[in-house]
Amino acid sequence: MSEASVQPAFELIVVGASAGGVSALQELLAALPADLPMPVLVVLHLPRDRPSRIVDLLDVRCPLPVREAEDKQPLVPGTVTFAPPDYHLLVEDRHSLALSVDPPVLYSRPAIDPLFESAAESFGSGVLAILLTGASNDGSAGVAAVRTAGGQAWIQCPDDAFSPIMPAAALAHAGADAVLTLTSLCSRMKGLTR
Repeated sequence: MSEASVQPAFELIVVGASAGGVSALQELLAALPADLPMPVLVVLHLPRDRPSRIVDLLDVRCPLPVREAEDKQPLVPGTVTFAPPDYHLLVEDRHSLALSVDPPVLYSRPAIDPLFESAAESFGSGVLAILLTGASNDGSAGVAAVRTAGGQAWIQCPDDAFSPIMPAAALAHAGADAVLTLTSLCSRMKGLTR
């Protein structure tokens, strides 16, 4: 099967990571094409009690603008937006984002499941969900929601992940459209242009 046959025209990319995620995200975001035609939304499990420096760290490595989400901001193609500490990041509709202080999910706020689930609700088959390394079950319900809505889920191979628990849990719960090493994920990201 050719690469083109497994890469439909996505409208939104959502990414989740936890333990080991900073390093994985550095590689993944650096591989994004500068002309990427869709928004990228990211949840990285962060400490809730202090500001995050992740945007500053990744902005210099990513060919796209990297920002921290603000409540009610528009969804902008060709940008990477991170959930801020202590807020869930949600896709409010096809045009805007929302921040939520709903209770933590599996002890995390921000959590991956609310982002993936809200993306699936708004974008259906237009969603590409990418789940990376992590040490919890967060992301499993979100991957299931994306796949049920007709979107695709690409999951980092547990054997390739710094922490295999999160990708393995999602695979067991919801399966995946592709199980890939981080290197293969990065190669696929380079091909996501219109």
